[in-house]
Amino acid sequence: MKATFAAGCFWGVEALFRQVKGVNDTSVGYTGGNFENPTYEDVCSGKTGHVESIQIEYDSNEVSYDELLKIFWNNHDPTTPNQQGPDIGEQYRSVVFFHSKEQEDSAKALKENLQDGALKKFGRKIVTEILPASKFYGAEEYHQRYLEKNGLAKCSSKIN
Repeated sequence: MKATFAAGCFWGVEALFRQVKGVNDTSVGYTGGNFENPTYEDVCSGKTGHVESIQIEYDSNEVSYDELLKIFWNNHDPTTPNQQGPDIGEQYRSVVFFHSKEQEDSAKALKENLQDGALKKFGRKIVTEILPASKFYGAEEYHQRYLEKNGLAKCSSKIN
């Protein structure tokens, strides 16, 4: 099965999901935009509409999509439009890209269920977009498993 999320800088998000039992593979990249074959520099320009995202291949017998959604929402601030920690820009917005009607329904239901908690924790409502999955462009090789390759446990910015 496939899941695609955007929750800020993709390095930390990838490292987080790689630790989840049942996640077989991850790839960081760009999705949701209107520009073919974007590079990191293109996406950072803010002109492509893409977000830094992670595509996850998972075994639904070991981890459910709902469990992945909970990890997604519990490990970033879904109430800040176009920002995660010190990273600011449209490419850092919070998005669930669904691959099926079931994923869409699950994402919408969980988002609604988490609204009260978000108001208490952050003082704001969840602004995470829930959109149909579009073409995913894998990021440059040096971005794949970046933290692992560089011997880092996490990004310098805080992941909740």
